[in-house]
Amino acid sequence: MLEIRNADCGYGARTVLRNVSFDVPPGELLCLLGPNGVGKTTLFKTILGLLPLKGGSILLQGENVSSWSRRRFAAKVGYVPQAHTPPFPFQVKDVVAMGRTAHFGVFSSPSDRDMEIAEEALCTLGIAHLKESVYTEISGGERQLVLIARALAQRVEILIMDEPTSNLDFGNQVKVLEHVRKVVEKDRLGVILTTHHPNHALMYASRAVILGRGGTVSTGTPEAVITEGYLKEAYEVEASFHTLEGRHGRRFSVCIPTT
Repeated sequence: MLEIRNADCGYGARTVLRNVSFDVPPGELLCLLGPNGVGKTTLFKTILGLLPLKGGSILLQGENVSSWSRRRFAAKVGYVPQAHTPPFPFQVKDVVAMGRTAHFGVFSSPSDRDMEIAEEALCTLGIAHLKESVYTEISGGERQLVLIARALAQRVEILIMDEPTSNLDFGNQVKVLEHVRKVVEKDRLGVILTTHHPNHALMYASRAVILGRGGTVSTGTPEAVITEGYLKEAYEVEASFHTLEGRHGRRFSVCIPTT
């Protein structure tokens, strides 16, 4: 389990977020939601160790990660960026195998077992047929799934995903989020997914951390914390909520702007 305890986050002398606390147990998809400029990027960069923690602590399996090496941290926590274009036209299987870097030496090459693990990750996401394809020549949605497969190949316990659908069309957004949810349920991963879209949290997340203007932070089920009041305060939008029924009888709420 990943635990964020009373974390203060910021840049240099400026503190952007104060006293942030939440946890991500196995099998949970947690959405980090908020408008531009409220600290989403600051928070996940702090969790990833790209920014120093200004106060509080970050624990994994009950152990403070402040003293961990980058290699040890990378063996437990994976990162999926918004987009990625490698400098060379690698095959998909080689891009996914790069996720195994934390498990072998600096001057080592992926072993046969590493390549097997990479192919297993591709199979998990249903894109094994792309393994021989050139990464730069496949679609945006396929590239995003390859990045998720690369993170899965790390055999991590926590995935942090930075707006993984931001550059995708509607169909590919749905495909990526459905795959993420299936992986969370099947492999019992803990996932933190940042998004600008309240409906992504309402439809796919089990919990949400919402950031408001002025540094406010709330945590709870999406239905409990994503309210008409929050949307008006954070996004200056009036919205109404409606309950829908999806496939397999699953019910969820969506918000619709009314202004």
